[in-house]
Amino acid sequence: MHSGYEEEVLGKAYDSRLMARLLRYLKPYRWPVAGAIALLMLASGFAVVGPYLTKIALDEAIPLGDGRQLALLAILFLGATVLVFVFQYAQAIVTTWLGQRVMYDLRTQIFRKLQRLDLAFYDRNPVGRLMTRVTSDVETLNELFSSGLVTVFGDLFILFFIVAAMLQMDWQLALVTFSVLPFVAYAAFVFRSRIRSAYRDIRVRLARLNAFLHERFTGIRVVQLFNREGADLERFKDLDDEYLGAHLRSITYYALFFPVIQLFTAVALALIIWYGGGALVQGAVTIGVLAAFLDYARRFFRPIQDLSEKYNLLQGAMASSERIFRLLDREPAIRDAEAPAALPAGTRGEIRFENVWFAYGGRDEGDGGRAGDGGREGAGGPGEPGGAGGPEREPGDGEPEWVIQDLSFTVAPGQKMAIVGHTGAGKTTIINLLMRFYEPQRGRITVDGVPIERLRMEDLRERIGLVLQDIFLFSQSVEYNVKLGAEEIDGDAVAAALDAVGATPFVERLPERSSQPLGERGARLSVGERQLLSFARALAFDPAILVLDEATSSVDSEIEARIEEATDRLMRGRTCLVIAHRLSTVQGADRILVMHGGRLVEEGTHDQLLEREGLYRRLHELQFVGAAA
Repeated sequence: MHSGYEEEVLGKAYDSRLMARLLRYLKPYRWPVAGAIALLMLASGFAVVGPYLTKIALDEAIPLGDGRQLALLAILFLGATVLVFVFQYAQAIVTTWLGQRVMYDLRTQIFRKLQRLDLAFYDRNPVGRLMTRVTSDVETLNELFSSGLVTVFGDLFILFFIVAAMLQMDWQLALVTFSVLPFVAYAAFVFRSRIRSAYRDIRVRLARLNAFLHERFTGIRVVQLFNREGADLERFKDLDDEYLGAHLRSITYYALFFPVIQLFTAVALALIIWYGGGALVQGAVTIGVLAAFLDYARRFFRPIQDLSEKYNLLQGAMASSERIFRLLDREPAIRDAEAPAALPAGTRGEIRFENVWFAYGGRDEGDGGRAGDGGREGAGGPGEPGGAGGPEREPGDGEPEWVIQDLSFTVAPGQKMAIVGHTGAGKTTIINLLMRFYEPQRGRITVDGVPIERLRMEDLRERIGLVLQDIFLFSQSVEYNVKLGAEEIDGDAVAAALDAVGATPFVERLPERSSQPLGERGARLSVGERQLLSFARALAFDPAILVLDEATSSVDSEIEARIEEATDRLMRGRTCLVIAHRLSTVQGADRILVMHGGRLVEEGTHDQLLEREGLYRRLHELQFVGAAA
């Protein structure tokens, strides 16, 4: 069984709809395209001049002993050859530039689309597959534009000019030469079907290989911990052997096809010598015509070989374009409203959940992976049919697995509220819904009285500072990881944020201080140091609402104490929502919500909840009484 990283089975080798859409990317560059085609036409025209000049030399200049005409013909031959070189060089520059420009436009459009897609999309699609869209799929289209689409015209022009020249000189000898073309066409057809199958095998096996490498390198610590290097090496050898075999089959087909074309070229030359030689003896043709035909025949079959190779390139481009356009056509499940509302001036930070129901799940996009789409397709409000991308499903009907069930609570402006509960109780999902990473199937969420689905996501998220347990740092400098390139946050603001969370001492110890590159995912820092930077990042943006999702679970007691002291100071005047497993971190909260099975089962202060014989008291006893014992 293979992973979801595998590429889809190839569709049609040529799809006029996809090709028409691809050609739209050439529209801004119509003049370079026209110039490239003109250069190809000129190069092709001058490329067939040489054999005709040879004919004139053999039929006229040499029999008459006209040295002046021979010299002129030699100069013209040399001039035509130089012009072919100049035109082909200019055409190569223009088409390569054209391919790179189209590739730049496509990559930018794909990246822009990927930035806008919802998290549910990323739940279903492996990172390796998305990287393939931006890199290798776009590169395949670059080859089509720079080496295929325009240069096909060059092959066609050469064939046209050669056929015209041969028919003009002797149409009967030309027909004899073309008699091998049906056999050439059949050989090309057989080659096309075989190489299509080989190309598909290469793509599938490469996808399997990439998926295996990505997974094993990401989990290298587990591999080494359990001594799985030998077993993984054997598995890699098997996958690599399959990939090698697919490539060797492709090479075998090419190794057979080109000699076959050479064989038909030799047959055509033999027919010219046999038929043309007999006509020469009878005086029906001249020696110059016979020599020109031999030269033209050699040149005639080269474009046919090129066109057969272009077919393989076209096939890959169609498959890549289909995958790219499928991605570009996907609309985000979570979008801004058509007429977004604005938050009241001076955001107070009130948060309200009203009868919210949410379940992970969604439609299958054909990309595989686990479901995770809680987004709503329609603009239906809470409780309206169609609000979850289909007919609404009532609670308890056995279809959805509700993660949040009929949840209602209010966080007053400036209040510190904590949410606790067992793993899987729905705590982190609350944060995901507040940030509009997902949308509820029923109910609504408001900030300062405005439903969040009516707010621009940019306006909503810039007012919320989120610190996660799973910290992500970029490989750039400390300063970049705090302000993320925001120009409105200067160096002084970065330094103030670092100092506020107690990160200044370890930053000062770095060789380049705040300019120190951190390596991939902040690999040069400890877990606690990475957590401090994530706090500084949230605080640098000065949010009205601060959300901490298990934010101190990965730090030691000393760093946790420093963070608590800094955040207590900084949370004054801000609404704060804290999710935690360790109850010691939430005892000072103004209010505590206790979640169980997606439902709110208890709420109150720390002391109030301890007085009850409820879940919070049991959790407290497990953590403190059990730990003391």
